[in-house]
Amino acid sequence: MAAEGLPAAAEKLGRAVTATPETRLESVRAMSGLFREAQPRAMAEEGVFRNLLEILMGASSEIELAYKDSCELVDLDTCLLLIAECFRCLRNACVECAKNQHVMRQLGLISTSVHLIKLLHSIQIKEELLLTALRCSLQFLGNIAAGNEDSQNSIWKCAFPDLFLTCLMYSDEKIVAYCCMVLFTCLNSEKVRELLDPGNLTVALHVLKVYREQLESEWSVTLLELIMEKVSEKNPVTSEEINVFIRHADFLAGCFQEKCEAVLKLTSAADAEDEQALVTIRLLDVLCEMTSNNGQLEHLQALPGLLETAIDTLRLTHLAGKQAVNVFTATHTMTGQEEISHPAVGFKSHLIRLIGNLCYKNKANQDKVYELDGIPLILDNCSIDDNNPFVNQWAVYAIRNLTEQNERNQELIAQMEEKGLADNSALESMGLEIEKRDDKLILRSARKKPS
Repeated sequence: MAAEGLPAAAEKLGRAVTATPETRLESVRAMSGLFREAQPRAMAEEGVFRNLLEILMGASSEIELAYKDSCELVDLDTCLLLIAECFRCLRNACVECAKNQHVMRQLGLISTSVHLIKLLHSIQIKEELLLTALRCSLQFLGNIAAGNEDSQNSIWKCAFPDLFLTCLMYSDEKIVAYCCMVLFTCLNSEKVRELLDPGNLTVALHVLKVYREQLESEWSVTLLELIMEKVSEKNPVTSEEINVFIRHADFLAGCFQEKCEAVLKLTSAADAEDEQALVTIRLLDVLCEMTSNNGQLEHLQALPGLLETAIDTLRLTHLAGKQAVNVFTATHTMTGQEEISHPAVGFKSHLIRLIGNLCYKNKANQDKVYELDGIPLILDNCSIDDNNPFVNQWAVYAIRNLTEQNERNQELIAQMEEKGLADNSALESMGLEIEKRDDKLILRSARKKPS
């Protein structure tokens, strides 16, 4: 039935282009309603979208006139209502309809929309009608980009990075969420490289800032995966790129320090996909990679609180695994054929890796781990654990970094072994042994036994 009303609605819309704002608004609303159904969307002709474009451009001109020439004759509220309704109509028309996406793009509706979003942002008023217009405009861009590479490329060319930065900085959560939707819809491998270019990394970090402040960003995990790809690349990193990551290292470390306890939610099977916990895991992965890079290590070693947070989190997860059976409980019952897919698998290994990195040739951090009783904690986590692949290797690495040219740390481990507090077999697996020399216990590399 809706399709039967399309010709009349299209004709009415055409006449409304030169009519009063109220008449235009009524005509666009009627078309929006029709486009909620698939058949009218499929039957829509180019003229409908041309008229919508003309109405949008007319409303845009009226707003510019009002703010440039202080024209009091312009009804701003009606203009904003009309803009929002046009975008609703266009948004609806794009749903599962590549034909309409193509026509709109060819008519220049993407560039017009981007221009209009910038204009709405510039008028600097905080009323709900403006926010609604911005939300609808971003929803339209998301829908015209959905499954359409040409539209994605067109949006990226017009909007990146300025428009994304503008919208990501809004206090309105819906505007930020819709902006993230558009950004991630447009991404491909080539655009990822552009996104993580030193000059554009601010866009990526603003998405993380949303997570940090609002705790509702579903895009943070994906974005951290992209950053991981960048910081773990085997290609040489330029000095400019290192400086960019150093400038933002405080932010990433701060995110981890603030949200790290969220990972404890993963002790419950019901929370295995908790967004905060998943982001915490990816933040730890990124910090491990960043501290593996000599250009970034020194800065991260000096960050206040990062090492303490890593040790505290290791202690909390280790305790959680002992109090009840969960993903943080050490287990070695697998046959080798199974594959554990829980997101927290390897988390304790990576904490130990981070601690080891932060103590590499750094006496102050070596001593800090001693003072925080971190050495017994690491030794207690060095047995084979299917929930933490390579934990033994990372424990070896961490202990070696903690004891290098640090006699107090060496003596502590030696005394623990003598008192039975450290597992001698664990030390042997690390390639270490205790030697008594002049009534003093020395931790040293194990001598190779003849075969």
